[in-house]
Parts: sequence; C-alpha cells; structure tokens
Amino acid sequence: MGALILVFHVAGVTGIVLLVTRVVRSRRGSGGPVHDRYEAAFLTGGPARVVDTALAGLQADGRIAIGGPGIVAVVRPTAHDPVERAVLHEHAAAPHGALHHLRLAVMRHPAVQEIGDGLAGRGLLVDPASRRSILRWCGVLGFGAFLLFPVTGVLTIVDFATSTEASVPLFVKTLPLLFACGVTAISCAAVSAKRITPAGLRALSAYGQGHSHVADAGHLVALLGLRAVPDPVLREQLLAAARVNGPPRRRGRRPSPASYSSVDAVALGVAAEWCAENSGCGAGTDSGSGSGSGSGGGSCSSGSCSSGSCSGGGSGCGSSGGSSCSSSSGSSCSSSSGSSCSSSSS
Repeated sequence: MGALILVFHVAGVTGIVLLVTRVVRSRRGSGGPVHDRYEAAFLTGGPARVVDTALAGLQADGRIAIGGPGIVAVVRPTAHDPVERAVLHEHAAAPHGALHHLRLAVMRHPAVQEIGDGLAGRGLLVDPASRRSILRWCGVLGFGAFLLFPVTGVLTIVDFATSTEASVPLFVKTLPLLFACGVTAISCAAVSAKRITPAGLRALSAYGQGHSHVADAGHLVALLGLRAVPDPVLREQLLAAARVNGPPRRRGRRPSPASYSSVDAVALGVAAEWCAENSGCGAGTDSGSGSGSGSGGGSCSSGSCSSGSCSGGGSGCGSSGGSSCSSSSGSSCSSSSGSSCSSSSS
C-alpha cells in the first residue's frame, strides 16, 4: 500500500500545481488602460454591448434611424470608426434592415472580434479557449477526487483484512490530499468563471472614473448597458432585438415588460464573449468568422453556417480571412448562427 499512497500523492500534488499554474498564467498580461468606449463595452458586455454602443451613437447624431418594428434606416452613411463602418457595411449587405439581424451580423464582424483579441492579448480579458480548458481540468481534478473517496474506503477495508500489523488507515492518509484537490478544483473554477482579469477590472474602473463626465449615448451604453440608453424608443427597440435571440424562457414564467428596463444585453442572453467561443459562428463567408478571437478559429469551423447556405469555402475564423468573411453577411447566415453567439453570457 505504500507505493499506492505515493502514487496518489504524486498525482494529486501534480494536478493541483498544474491547475493553479494554468489559472495564474491565463490571468496575467501586460495590462494597460482601456483605450476607448468599445473596449469598455467589450469588457462589460462582450460583442453585443459593442454593437449597442455603436448603434446608440449612430442614432444619437442622426446618421441612422431605428423605428418600429425594429427596422434600421441609414440617413447619412458616415462612419467615424471601424465598428461604425461595420454597422453600415452589414446594413448595406443585408437584404433588409431588421435590427436583430444587423446586431448579430456586426457582433461577428472582424472589427468587433478584434477588440476581444486585443483585450485578451493585453491580459485584460481571458480568451474563451483558455477558460474552457481550465474549467475542463477543474472538472477532471474535482471529479477524480470525488471518485477516489469510495475507492480509498474499499482499499482501506482490504488493507485491514489482509494486513497483520496495525497501521494508519489508507483512507486517513489520503483524505487531506483528496480534500485539497476538491477545494482547488472548486476555487479555480470560480476564478476562471470570470471573463475579466483583475487588471481588466482596474482598467475598466479607471476608464469609468475618467469618463464619468461624458454623457453621450455611446459612452452611457458602453459603461451601463441598455438601461442607460437616453432615447426610450431606441432603448425598447434594442431590448426587443436582444430578446429575439436571448435564452429560452421557462414554461409558466412570463417576464413583465418593466423587468426589461432594468437589465442590459448581457442579462438578456446576448453574447458576453466574442463569437470564437461558440461553435455556431460559422466558417465560410459568414461575416462573423473573419478574425475570430485569440483562441483560434478552429472552434468556428463546426458552426451552423458552415453546413448551410453560408458555406463559402473560406478558410475559417483566422484573421487572414477577415475580408472574405465580412463581404457577404446575408441574413441567412446571421439568423442561422446568431442564437449561439447571443446565448453565451458570462
């Protein structure tokens, strides 16, 4: 039994050290400040918040008009930044001006996806692939420790039945290690469940304090969400568009309209992480598969668009495919894969 105890301890300690190391490395980076309102929006609400920020800014100065029932019309096709250009481009490429289709298409646009890449590269945000990998290892370590409890109990009984000398039970010798593995798995999972790193929280707080005097619609939405949209008509239209691809409601529960006025896009199930984390972003000519996120484009290759009308033979989600992805973002693509992008709130 001595060799078996040694194996248990070596495996457990190794698993703990590797898991903690992965968590620490995933949340380190050069840091730095939040550069603009779009980075602040991505930190607080992901791609959905970025798009809502751009739409609010475009509507506020009269360059677009959003009316019922959720139809977007371009009044002046003038863009001041890449995200606004993405909005105008996707609107021109779509066969209709439906707001919820436009939001989903722009969420997957390279101009929005690259914001997440930059934040992850600076250590302000944890890229989705790293989070998934860490959470998987947390499950392996925790489940392994849980399974070993009854195993060590059985081995203890066998040891007592076959041994003629009194000794410390095997269960007692391994219990501290199994407990440490379980606690480590739970703690690391809790830490990894947070998209924003400590550096990102500090940068976001500093940005919010430095721009607290700015009252334009774009900054308000970026920092506070849809509940801060000054125009009540626009607020209701954006909330309605967010609900279209939000998570399904449980039977028998119908939220009142007033309940939506105090929540933002993330609470309504809109994408809180860039779409490279979702398998439904598509890989062909879908507008969202262009740059992807820093986690790589492989996770996009199994999306629904790749097997439907949007499969255009593009190389996938890598940054080199940005132009081909953004060139044909038809409504069939944005509607077929939008729900998966909009349902991964963090």
